[in-house]
Amino acid sequence: MSPRPRSLQSRLSLWLAAQTLFGLSVICFAIYLVTAWNFGQKQEEELSNKAVLVQHLLQEAEKGGDLVFLRHKLDDFFSMQDDVTLSISAGGRQLFESRPLAGGKWMLRDVQVPWTQAGTTTLLAVRIGVNTAQEAQLLRRLAWTLLGAVVLGTALVSLTGMWLVRRGLKPLKTLTERTAAMAPDKANQPIDADDFAQELRPWITQFNALLLRVQRAYVQLESFNADVAHELRTPLANLIGSTELALTRPRSNEELQTVLASNLEEVGRLSGIVTDMLFLSQAERGAPMRTRAVTSLAAQAADVIDFYDAMLEESGLRAEVRGDAMADVDAALVRRALFNLLGNAIRFAAPASTIRIEIAEEIAEEVAKQGATEFAVAVVNKGEPIDPAALPRLFERFYRAAQARDGSTRHHGLGLSIVEAIARMHGGRVFAASRGGETRIGFTVAKR
Repeated sequence: MSPRPRSLQSRLSLWLAAQTLFGLSVICFAIYLVTAWNFGQKQEEELSNKAVLVQHLLQEAEKGGDLVFLRHKLDDFFSMQDDVTLSISAGGRQLFESRPLAGGKWMLRDVQVPWTQAGTTTLLAVRIGVNTAQEAQLLRRLAWTLLGAVVLGTALVSLTGMWLVRRGLKPLKTLTERTAAMAPDKANQPIDADDFAQELRPWITQFNALLLRVQRAYVQLESFNADVAHELRTPLANLIGSTELALTRPRSNEELQTVLASNLEEVGRLSGIVTDMLFLSQAERGAPMRTRAVTSLAAQAADVIDFYDAMLEESGLRAEVRGDAMADVDAALVRRALFNLLGNAIRFAAPASTIRIEIAEEIAEEVAKQGATEFAVAVVNKGEPIDPAALPRLFERFYRAAQARDGSTRHHGLGLSIVEAIARMHGGRVFAASRGGETRIGFTVAKR
């Protein structure tokens, strides 16, 4: 189980404190190193100067050639130099050693100086040192001072950072209160993005767009529920009424068979509604196509025309297929979409006219810049035009145009919704147009 994420406020405050601690530590450590290096350079320079001075004293004493004179000169000099130590030896014999204060911290350097006495040259081993205790103490104080600066600076920046983060996140709290007051039925009162910081405006814009889509879905759901209740109520009422009427008095076998046949027709209508609703529900949940294969769209259209042959002849209509394309589709679903489209065309086509099923390859309007293509299948019939205001709603569930509400049809308004779902499953779209006495309704499938 993953740990529960911290709040943005605590996370930002911790990151700010960590960055401050790291930054101040690096800076203070650099200051300490530079100061220690400067002290070291100063001590090296001082040690070099003392070494040169001792060499001069030895050269002056060499002229006298007297070790007593040399010791006297060195005693006079080092009596006033408590921060310098000197040791001179020759051949393992100690010639001179200063007595500096005890407890010092010394930086030492060994040099060899030639010494001539009575015509004989001897190398003197000279060890000279300077006391670095004071600088070491200053460095310790500096280290503690810098450490305190890091701790206090981090604490100060963390406290002020927490206050700044809390103040900076205050618009989010305000936005939370505003969004909590929103509801699907209040999408006409969106949040004004100009009231918030620039960084929040894209999020607010997307939220307003989402809320608008939710409102549309909310309205559609309410309308859908009402339509479902209406569509189911009619066949159920017919079933109940015919059954109650049949039970009011004894009936002959012929009369009961008539009632049962009528009831069976209503049950079939109910079954059709439930089946179509189940299919649409599965399609919206992203149900995949059962099978798919490269097939001729014209052949599928011809099969559908053969199925409707008797109805076409009864209505005095003809149907023909124009064009063809080999598409990678679920043939059963394509036929189902064509069944619905051709059935609608037969119901509303002008008498003695010809219904055309047109198949063509065309460039998709939405992705024209990329040059993507798709196969379009359209059913065209002559007849009474559809109101332009109704065209965008033809593929909504249970929606029927005015000419479909005359009571002469027994269809429940899900046919074109199923066409839209099938097109979506094939990566396509639906379209509808009605002009010049012709109505053209169809769908596309993506070319693979």
